[in-house]
Amino acid sequence: MKTVLQILIVIGALGGISAAQQPAAPPVSISLQDAIKRAQSANSLFAAASADTRIAQSEHSIARSLLLPNVVYHNQFLYTQGTGQPAIAPIKFIANNAVHEYVSQASVTETIGGIGIAEYKLSAAAAAAAHARFEVARRGLVVTVVANYYNVFAADAKLAAAQRALDQASHFSSITNKRESNGEVAHADTVRSDLQVQQRQRELNDATVAADRARLDLGVMLFSDPGTPYTLTTSFDQFPALPSRSEVEAAATANNPELKAAMESLRAAQHAVSAAKWAFFPDLILNYSYGIDAPQFAVHAPDGTRNLGYSASATLDIPVWDWFATRSRVHESNVRREQANTELTVTQRQLIASLKETYQEAQVSLDQLRLLDKSVQSATESLRLTTLRYSSGEGTILEVVDSQNTLLQAETSRADGAARYFNALANLQTLTGSMPR
Repeated sequence: MKTVLQILIVIGALGGISAAQQPAAPPVSISLQDAIKRAQSANSLFAAASADTRIAQSEHSIARSLLLPNVVYHNQFLYTQGTGQPAIAPIKFIANNAVHEYVSQASVTETIGGIGIAEYKLSAAAAAAAHARFEVARRGLVVTVVANYYNVFAADAKLAAAQRALDQASHFSSITNKRESNGEVAHADTVRSDLQVQQRQRELNDATVAADRARLDLGVMLFSDPGTPYTLTTSFDQFPALPSRSEVEAAATANNPELKAAMESLRAAQHAVSAAKWAFFPDLILNYSYGIDAPQFAVHAPDGTRNLGYSASATLDIPVWDWFATRSRVHESNVRREQANTELTVTQRQLIASLKETYQEAQVSLDQLRLLDKSVQSATESLRLTTLRYSSGEGTILEVVDSQNTLLQAETSRADGAARYFNALANLQTLTGSMPR
């Protein structure tokens, strides 16, 4: 038993060594378009919206087929009990024609009525509305991906800023220790610089956790294993230009999916009213059949006559009484049309308000981003000059600490400002239809 256990331990150790020797897989390079495609293939809500669109298209095809002639090749054999007196009454069921009757016919049927046309138009509007709702889901998913994508950039930028701040604090601490050993400053300066290093270390730890969390949030949307290593290829330093207000308004009016969905829903409700009203009118049914309906399954009868022939019929069904069911359906469709009209009005108002709010947010965030760039430059120069003044004995440690805090805050705010602008631009693009696919 000991020998078997020892062998298993050795095998396990060798397996662990071979696994450790295997090189780690290189990180996956992910652009923004790649992230969007990966998220679309894995998101359940997006898949449901896509399925609804395909179902609506199929229903539209079914409604169209109901308007076209229906062709059936009908085959039937009828056996009827005979009376034994062929000359007088050959069969007992007078509804049938012979003891043996063979039916083999091609039958073409066409129904002409307003209900089918109205339902076809209704299905077309419903398919368009489903496609618009699918576009709403797609753009919403893109906004989420963009937010998480640039949150990773922002978290990495904050992490880099925290690391630089720690390096600067450590460098300044070494300067303070040298000056104290030379008798140039009090021990309180050394204590204060050490506290600054400790504070920067805590901030670096928090920034590391935040960066890992941001990467996991995006990894959940992109990979089956959220811990898959990846790198982002899109630049965080180049900002796309903000279009003019008139261009945004024109694009939003033409390409907004919420507005399209509301308009198509109203159009579908209007066709539903028409379909309900057409139930008050008659339908014309045309039928043409060609084939065999004879006692023999043959082209010619025993006497030489041809069994092949045709028949045609025209039927007009006039509705008379249905216990007010049609009137109730008309009332129901009118209520739904009023509701769709109200939803369209609300959607139009929300679009106007959202467009104004989102454009203002994008414009302000872009202006803020430009100011933050200047703040980072000014804070960097201020820290350099303050450190030089302290090294030459002209400044105080409080000035240096204040400059360090100011620079870290400016760099952190700049990362948040960049992410804010990209998110605002993505929200604006959802209204204008210019989002990446």
